Amino acid sequence: MRCQPSARDVRNDIDSYRMPISTDSNAAVRSPRALFRYVQRLRKVVAHLWPVAVHAVCHPVWAFGACGRALRLMRAGGIGALRNRVLLRESVVSSRPEEHTYARWIESFDTLDDADRARMRRQIEAFAHKPLVSVLMPVYNPPADLLDAAIRSVRSQIYPHWELCVADDASTDPEVKAVLLRHSAEDERIRVTFRDRNGHISQASNTALEQVQGEFVALLDHDDLLAEHALFHVAAALDCNPDAGLIYSDEDKLDAEGQRYDPYFKCQYNIELMLAQNMICHLGVYRTALVRELGGFRTGFEGAQDYDLALRVIECLRPAQIVHIPRVLYHWRAIEGSTALDAGEKDYASSAGVRAVQSHLDRTGVRARVVPAPEVPVLNRVIFECPAPAPRVSILIPTRDRADLLEMCVRSLLERSTYANFEIIIIDNGSTEPETFALFEQLPSDRVRILRDEAPFNFSRLNNAGAAIAQGELLCLMNNDIEVLTPGWLEEMVSFATQPGVGCVGARLWYPDGRLQHGGVIIGLGGVAGHSHKYFPKGHPGYFHRAVLHQRLSAVTAACLVIRKAVYEQVGGLDESLAVAFNDVDFCLRVQAAGYRNVWTPYAEMNHHESASRGYEDNPEKQARFAGEVACIQARWGRSLLEDVAYSPNLTLATEDFAMAWPPRVANNEEFAAARVKTIE
Repeated sequence: MRCQPSARDVRNDIDSYRMPISTDSNAAVRSPRALFRYVQRLRKVVAHLWPVAVHAVCHPVWAFGACGRALRLMRAGGIGALRNRVLLRESVVSSRPEEHTYARWIESFDTLDDADRARMRRQIEAFAHKPLVSVLMPVYNPPADLLDAAIRSVRSQIYPHWELCVADDASTDPEVKAVLLRHSAEDERIRVTFRDRNGHISQASNTALEQVQGEFVALLDHDDLLAEHALFHVAAALDCNPDAGLIYSDEDKLDAEGQRYDPYFKCQYNIELMLAQNMICHLGVYRTALVRELGGFRTGFEGAQDYDLALRVIECLRPAQIVHIPRVLYHWRAIEGSTALDAGEKDYASSAGVRAVQSHLDRTGVRARVVPAPEVPVLNRVIFECPAPAPRVSILIPTRDRADLLEMCVRSLLERSTYANFEIIIIDNGSTEPETFALFEQLPSDRVRILRDEAPFNFSRLNNAGAAIAQGELLCLMNNDIEVLTPGWLEEMVSFATQPGVGCVGARLWYPDGRLQHGGVIIGLGGVAGHSHKYFPKGHPGYFHRAVLHQRLSAVTAACLVIRKAVYEQVGGLDESLAVAFNDVDFCLRVQAAGYRNVWTPYAEMNHHESASRGYEDNPEKQARFAGEVACIQARWGRSLLEDVAYSPNLTLATEDFAMAWPPRVANNEEFAAARVKTIE
C-alpha cells in the first residue's frame, strides 16, 4: 500500500506539472491525447495556486513576505528552484486531506491480521515474566450495550493473563446488573462486586481494587474499549522494563457510530506537561503494590481521581520507571455528557485537577501555585515562586547596526519588564553606522554595557564573550530583534530556570503579524530541527493544547533563552564551530545530555522580527556554511535526532504542525515480535 511518496514519486509529481516540450507548435493540436494532458496539467496548476491566491488577497502581510522569500529563492536557484519548492510543498500538503486521514492511518499501521496475532502469541510464550494484569472497572449506569462492548474488549485480549475486577456503584438500571452477571458467569476471570450504596468513582474504584490479585492494575472506564493487543504491549513493555511502576499508552476517541478519531500521540514522560494536563490518562497501568501502599484512589478528587493517583505514583518512581508505549491501545468513548466529547462537561473534574496538582506540589515541597490555564481554563498553569531576593540576570544581545531594532529591543526591556534585577550586555559586532553609536550614548550606563567585537560574525563566540563578563547568576540570550510583550516575562522564565533539574528555558515568540514563530524546538524536523507549531495563529491551542501549555522540550531557540550561568559554563557554552545555524539546538542537546530538562513556557511572550538584521541564507557562501553546520549536527547527534523525547514517533518529521507520520517511526505489524519500548531517564 502506498503510504508516503518516495523521492521518485515526488520527482514524477513535479515533472507532471511541466508543459509538453516540442519543436512543433502544432504538435498539441495534432495530438488530442497531448492536448488533454496539457489541459489536465494546467488544471492541476490552477487548483494548487487558487487557494494561495485567495490567501494572499486576505492576508497582504503574508503575501508581501512570501514574495520576498520567492525572490530570494529565485536569486539562489533560479525559477526552477522556486517551482520545485512550491510544487513539492503543495504535493505534501494537498495529499493530507485526501490520503492521510486517520482512517487510512489505522488501515495502514494499526490493523492486525491473523499472522500478527500468531506472532504476538509466540512472543508471549518467550516472555521471561508473564504478570497478571488486573483491569479495574468502576460501573455506574452506563448504556448496557456500551458496557457489554467494554467487557468484550477485555475478553478479546491477545494476552491471556488478565482478570477484570468490576465494582458496580449501586446502578439503578437492571440491564447493567444482567450484563455483569452474564459475563462473570461466562468467564471466571471476571469478578463483580455490587455495592449497596453509591459512593462515586473513587470509592467504587477502591472496591474494585480490593478484588485485585494481579501484579499490575489497568484502568478502564465502563463504556470505553481496549485495543485487542493492549495488554500484550503492556506485558511486552514489562518484559523489557521489569522495574517499571507506571506504563501509559497513546489513545484516541470513539464517536457515536463507533468510528475512531482524534488520536493523541504522546511523548515520553514530561513533568512540566503533566502538571498542565493529565498526559498519562488512557491507558494507564500501575504497579498494584504501590497503588495499595498509597491508599488507592482518594475521595474528594472525583473527576480527576486518576490524575491524582498518577501524580502520587510518579512521586515514588524514577523517570526510567515511567514507560510510554507509542501505540493507540485505548479508545475513549465520546458520548453526550462525557469529558471525551467536551472537557467542560464536568466542571468539578477541572477543579479537582487543579487541586490534584497543587497537592502534588505541596507534597514535594515545590513553592508554586496552580491556576487554570488562561487559554484553556480546563487545564492548568503552574506559577513557580521566584527566589528571594531575585537573582541577577545578564541579558546578552549580539548586534550589528540596525539601531532601530536594537532601540526597540532595549526600550521594551527597560520600560516593560517588571523584573528589576537585570543588566544588559550588548555585544557590538562591528557596527559602523552613526545612528548605532548615537544610540549607545543614549542608553543608561547603569543598566547597559557595550562589549566591542570586530571579528567576523559568529553568534556562538559573541554570546560566549558576553557570558564571560556577565555578573548575573542567570544568563538570558536574546536577539536584537526581540520586542517584549508580557511585563512578567523574566519572572516567568527565571522561576522555571531556578527549578532543580531545569536547564534552558524558552519563550513564546510571535511574528509581528500574529503568527507563532517559536513554540519550542522539535528535534528531527527537516533532518535537524524545526519550530513547534510554526505559523499557527494566535488563539490556536495547537496539538492537544501543546501550543499553549508549559512543557519540557528537547530544545528552545536562543532568540530568547534563560539558563543558570553555572549550567552554561558546565557544558562549555555555545559551540563556536557552529557560527550561525543550530548552535542553540546543539547547546540545548548538550544541556539535556548533561541531565537537565529544557522547558518552554507560553507565558513569556515577545515579538520576533526574525532575521531583520542578520538577513537570510541568500548567497553561495552562506548556503555552503549552512550545509556544513547541518552536516555537523547530523554527524554529532546521529540517530538521536529521530528520537525526540518530547515528540511522538507517530508524528511527522516533514512539517512543523504535528501531522501524522507516514509511516510512523515505530515497528510495524510485521515487526511486533522484535518490538521494544525505550525509555530515557
